[in-house]
Order: sequence, then C-alpha cells, then structure tokens
Amino acid sequence: MTRNNPQTREWQALSSDHHLAPFSDFKQLKEKGPRIITRAKGVYLWDSEGNKILDGMAGLWCVAVGYGRDELADAASQQMRELPYYNLFFQTAHPPALELSKAIAEVAPPGMSHVFFTGSGSEGNDTMLRMVRHYWAIKGQPNKKVIISRKNGYHGSTVAGASLGGMTYMHEQGDLPIPGIVHIAQPYWFGEGGDMSPEEFGLWAANQLEEKILEIGVDNVGAFIAEPIQGAGGVIVPPDSYWPRVKEILAKYDILFVADEVICGFGRTGEWFGTDYYGLKPHMMTIAKGLTSGYIPMGGLIVRDDVVAVLNEGGDFNHGFTYSGHPVAAAVALENIRILREEKIIERVHGQTAPYLQKRLRELNDHPLVGEVRGVGLLGAIELVRDKATRQRYEGKGVGMICRQFCFDNGLIMRAVGDTMIIAPPLVISESEIDELVTKARRCLDLTLGALQG
Repeated sequence: MTRNNPQTREWQALSSDHHLAPFSDFKQLKEKGPRIITRAKGVYLWDSEGNKILDGMAGLWCVAVGYGRDELADAASQQMRELPYYNLFFQTAHPPALELSKAIAEVAPPGMSHVFFTGSGSEGNDTMLRMVRHYWAIKGQPNKKVIISRKNGYHGSTVAGASLGGMTYMHEQGDLPIPGIVHIAQPYWFGEGGDMSPEEFGLWAANQLEEKILEIGVDNVGAFIAEPIQGAGGVIVPPDSYWPRVKEILAKYDILFVADEVICGFGRTGEWFGTDYYGLKPHMMTIAKGLTSGYIPMGGLIVRDDVVAVLNEGGDFNHGFTYSGHPVAAAVALENIRILREEKIIERVHGQTAPYLQKRLRELNDHPLVGEVRGVGLLGAIELVRDKATRQRYEGKGVGMICRQFCFDNGLIMRAVGDTMIIAPPLVISESEIDELVTKARRCLDLTLGALQG
C-alpha cells in the first residue's frame, strides 16, 4: 500500500523500534508495518493516510454505542477530577462501583444481582475459575475442580483464560492447558458436521458434555463454561437442537454453568445477553467489552444469588485486582448502560437493524465463493469454500487472509478466522451503513475469487 503521509512512516518506525503487538508475528509486522488508525466517529475509522474505513468489527467486538460519544469522555473526565482512583480492598468501596453493580443487576437475568469487577474478560474468567473451586470447597466438595470447556472456544489470553479456551495454537505456546481443564467438541455444523443434519449434529455435540461428565466423574466436575455463540472461533451459531439438550444435561448433574458473555453481552444478539436469547440459566456470566463500549478497560463476573449465599459462608475470597471496579471505568460503564437503555439501542437492534443485517448478509449466499452465511443479532459469518455442495475448502490458499486484505484495501474491517469471514459492527449501525457493509463485502468476495482464479 502506498504511504503518502511522512508521519505514517514515523509511526511505523516507532512500532518497529519499540512496540510488541498482541497476536502478531513480530518479524512479519516489523517488515510490513501496521496500519495506523488515527481517529473514529460513529461506525467509521480513519487511518493516517486519510482512508475512511467502515468498522465491521466494532473494534474488537466492543464499541457498542459507536465511536465519538462525548458523554463517555465527559463521564471519565468528571470522575477523574472527583476520585481518579481508589481500591475496593480492605472493607472499602466507592459510589461508581456500587452504582454500577446495581445498574448491571437491573439488566442481568433475574436472580443475578451481584458482580465481581475485573480489568478484562480474561481476568473475569480467571476469577470464575477461582470462585468455582472456592464455592465447592465451602460446600465440602473440594474435589469438584475440573472445568469443562469447548474446543475452539475463546475465554481470554491469560494462563487460565487461554487454558479454558480451546484454541490449540494458543495451547502449543506455554504448555497449556493447565491441569483441571478439559475440552469437548464444539457445535460447528458447517465445519465439522459431516453427513449429519444440523439437528443431529447439535444433539451429538451437546451429548459430548454428558459423556465427559460421566468420564471424569460428576464428583470431580465443578463447572461447564461456554459462549452462547462462539465469537473468536468464527461466529459459530449452534444448531437449534444444541442448547435445549445442554440445558437438560446441566439440570441433571450437580455442576455450575458459566456463560461467557464477553462478546454476546450488552446487546450483541438483540437481547441484553446471549443467555436471554437462548433462555439459559447460568450460575455465573463473564462480562467485558460492551460493558464500557471499549472506551476504557473493564470486565467482571455476574454471580447468581444462590451461589453468593454459599460464598457468604466461606470467609475471605483471596482474589482481586488493583483495578477491580476502577472508579473511572465504572463511571464510563454507568454512562454506557444509560445510553443503551435510554436510547433503546438494544430494542432497535432486536426489532430493526439485526433483522435487516441478517437479511442483507444472506443475499451473499448466491456468491460462488460462499458456502454458508449465518448470524444472530449483529453477529455474522461468511464461510468461504471451493465447493458449495461438499463444503470443501481451498486448502492451503489462505483465502480468509486474502479476503481480509481486500477488505482493508477497500474501506471495510472484516475479520478472518481461517477461511471464515466474520463481522460484529457497532450496535448503532444504520440500515444505510449495513447496505454499505454488504456492498463492500460482496466487492471483496469478487476480488478474492478473481485472485484465486487468476
């Protein structure tokens, strides 16, 4: 890509000389140089070369209310002047964290009215692991330590978070997973369903949970953790048969259920939580991202009241973070929730923009490169294939990365997970902006097909 702005080269030199980027090949990035994003407004970004880009990924699934909301900046500024920091240790609290706890309880499912605050979703899942084991120890069942998760699920990048997740490429670095975490099949019909119908595959995948519980022994299993819809794994929407069967299994055995709502929470599915969309009843829910619309780091764990009743009998919970419930982050989150509620953003997603996006996205099913389009709410996935009928891929071609580069070069952020293109735009996206997104996506699919045939 041509670089006309001398400052772009200066910033890229700083990157090369001083910065280590997350989830990056350091050598490759040093040679190529990062794209420098300098400002944003609404659903758009601008880079240092002046290119306007539609952000089809809401940053990293998180910018729910869009970029440039002065109300969130003002909330942070006011709180910084009043109380920029204090901790929640040593029997101390401050109003922003307490008021945010109440606001979250008001939008969470019934019976989930307590929150433990963290700095991120990864820390939220670390907290979950510690709390699950503490809970069972209090109940006199300290052997119930094993957490069951799913292959290709994503639960963060800390040691515990990466272990809970089922990303093998992450496990290969750092001798993961840590002991006490096991994985079962994911409900990914398009990629792994074979000759089974989606309904048959959904039941099969759900039954893997029961088989694993029985294999390990119910007296050794502490919890099952899952994303309502797998995000980083490729926007994997389970077959309709999956969650009802999982709910039956969870009701049958004495284990806790944890819903990782880091991506699905705060309106992404057109409901406040993915749990609401699927009618699930978790004991804990991990939150982050949309909690503050990504304007400032914050995460947490929402805990069901009957679990808290047990924790109340257990003495000290020896866990926490310097920035748990940071007052500035809490003030921003409070304002973010106010905006979501008062502007009825989630209701608009549910009734208007989500149905429109899903309808427009499915028009891409007629493209020769597209094997499946799926999605819920403002989440979408486009599977890229060589053969629609057999779901055969272009092996070894890196089609997803080819398509992603065309997207970058044509004013659209769309993420590649293998050969699956995924989107999760800001919740405030308009119908005309959805039209623009789909038009650009089709153009990039055309360019990708042309590159493959050229």
